[in-house]
Amino acid sequence: MGNGAGTNAGAAVVMEGIRASVGALDALFLEEARLDVGPAGSSPAADFGPAVPAAPDPVVDVLQRKIDNRLERLAVVARLEAQLAAAKARDAAEILELQHAMIPPNASLQDRSFQEMSIIEEIAGVLTVSSPAAGALITQARQLRSLPLALDALSAGTISWQHAKILADETHSLGPAGAAAMAAHFLDADAPHPARGAAPGDLVPSRFRAKVRAWRERHHPESLEKRHAKAAADRRMEYSPDRDGMAWLSLYLRGDTASAIWNRTTALARGLQGPNESRTLTQLRPDTAAALLLSTSDTRSTRDTAHEDAAHANAAPAEGDAARLGKVPAPKADVLVTVPVFSLLGLTDEPAMLDGYGPIPASTARKLIADGATSFHRVLVDPRDGAPLEIGRTSYRLTKAMKQALRLRDGKCTFPGCNNRTSDNEADHLQAWHHGGTTGISNLAQLCPKHHRLKHNSRWKPTPGTKTQPPGWTSPTGRHYKPEHHDWEPPQWPGNPAQLQAVRGGPPCCPPEIAYIGQSPAEDAIDKFLHARP
Repeated sequence: MGNGAGTNAGAAVVMEGIRASVGALDALFLEEARLDVGPAGSSPAADFGPAVPAAPDPVVDVLQRKIDNRLERLAVVARLEAQLAAAKARDAAEILELQHAMIPPNASLQDRSFQEMSIIEEIAGVLTVSSPAAGALITQARQLRSLPLALDALSAGTISWQHAKILADETHSLGPAGAAAMAAHFLDADAPHPARGAAPGDLVPSRFRAKVRAWRERHHPESLEKRHAKAAADRRMEYSPDRDGMAWLSLYLRGDTASAIWNRTTALARGLQGPNESRTLTQLRPDTAAALLLSTSDTRSTRDTAHEDAAHANAAPAEGDAARLGKVPAPKADVLVTVPVFSLLGLTDEPAMLDGYGPIPASTARKLIADGATSFHRVLVDPRDGAPLEIGRTSYRLTKAMKQALRLRDGKCTFPGCNNRTSDNEADHLQAWHHGGTTGISNLAQLCPKHHRLKHNSRWKPTPGTKTQPPGWTSPTGRHYKPEHHDWEPPQWPGNPAQLQAVRGGPPCCPPEIAYIGQSPAEDAIDKFLHARP
């Protein structure tokens, strides 16, 4: 209990922030009361309604100020929620520490376990949550206590509890140094290589998790190859009955296989859409997957097949069928694989990036290409800084290369918080062609159909993009949302650059049709990069 001074100081900082947020919230409510008086003593609330003609400017101004006031209150409430979550996390962790301090040093392991169990149940009762929920809160709180940057950001309200939990969860098995480095990368602007673009608290949690997980996969002390091999052994299929006559069926698979299944199912489902199809895309996906799983590949009648299936439901499949069912085909989904050139050549084991999924082992990327998955578009990255190599663009209409370059830069719909992946998105001119806009990548962005329509039917405006960074967005109320940048990192170089000379004839992992990697143009590029290397 020697850290009481530090504990009190931390609590004082938390309370100071809470009081400041409560004061700001109180001021906004007072401002709202003043706005309720309205111009010339009238009540603007009565002016809402479809039958009211064009309102006078003062009334419109008051209504806009009331909207802005509520948006500000939402922002303050969100900050206050984060600060309260920090206070709760600190108390939960410190309660357990205080309980441990009360246990006699010579207490048995059984006594210690019961003491801890008792205090967890006490916390569960106070918070009116289950025991597992209380235990999870304490675990996350203790993880955050070991990440001062994360706990301080939560106390200041610059990240939410969801963001803090993501940092706590993703530091699993990183070790103290790795966990501290992860927190510094995302929360410390003075770190050697801080995250770029939008601040963590400005990213929706799912997008923040994707960025944190990508960093974790690259910097984990154990290689992704080894961790992937262990996890692949746990692949399984799970079935869980649900209410209303429904059930959940889930597959835990290799990332590239799962991504390919999702993309193929989506493509088939989208092909079924039409004026005579009443099902939505969300409904068509499971129907399509069920049809693929339950259909037979021969021409026997459904009736005969049903009888055979019933008779042999528990029988082992024939030898040919077993071989066919046991071999997972190479995925044929139209996705991008961004792979460092040295990793593709087999000189390093640096992870590749699978579009729509995230980091995958280098061996998986090499296998996708070697197996002839021709609709996987391989994208090499610059060995100097990790940025994708340039793809040319000159025409008015987007060429296939331009579309691929746009997919590579944006990764998803660029609208703030949208997770819609590139296979569903549309390329849009940020500045319209008829208003002087060009068809260069800096004037293009990926937008999902929903946000594409919103852009053209509202005052949401994109800010300019660049060759390597997607656009940001400005809302109708003037709030700016920064773009979500890729955290490109310099690829790993082979321990001995002379190894490059051994692969001039093309890497053994690649089939003849792509054996030019390591020959003409890449050979010259590698030579240039070698000479430019500091």
